[in-house]
Amino acid sequence: MSSEQLVSGMAGRYATALFELADAQGSLDAVASDLASIRALLDSSDDLVRLVRSPVFDADAKWRAVSAILEKTGISGLVYNFIGIVTRKRRLFALPGMISGYTALLALKRGEMSADVTSAHALDESQIAALKTALNAATGRDVFINMAVDSGLLGGLVVKVGSRMIDSSLRTKLNSLKLAMKEAS
Repeated sequence: MSSEQLVSGMAGRYATALFELADAQGSLDAVASDLASIRALLDSSDDLVRLVRSPVFDADAKWRAVSAILEKTGISGLVYNFIGIVTRKRRLFALPGMISGYTALLALKRGEMSADVTSAHALDESQIAALKTALNAATGRDVFINMAVDSGLLGGLVVKVGSRMIDSSLRTKLNSLKLAMKEAS
């Protein structure tokens, strides 16, 4: 599978550029670690998500805020400069997609598959390990898990591996039951 098929669109182009720079510098893992830190910040702060997505703030205001956060978390070098370019080009809203694209490219290079897992609450290490074992067995490959939390799921998981999606969330099950009850009436 080529990288063009793996990541696409504007976020994919930025992710590919960052991946190629990190690969040339031999810093793929360091960049992945910094991006994971940024993803964790986004997952834990609604205010940061609003800042990233908001078209109200100009690029300079966003950069002042984001650079302060990056400096405080110890993110520097390639990722710091990359976020600066993304912010100045007014593409910060696509940062989550860029992070996912980079992660997918790194997984491909390592011979891994990438799985996006969304749960109703944060999973502990033993649950993530059990999920990884199950996904490894189901796919026959090493699976890298990108975790996200969506309290709107109420319970269960939504797992996306490649083009397959398994939705065992309570929200989906309740919606299916609601639809079935409407059809029965």
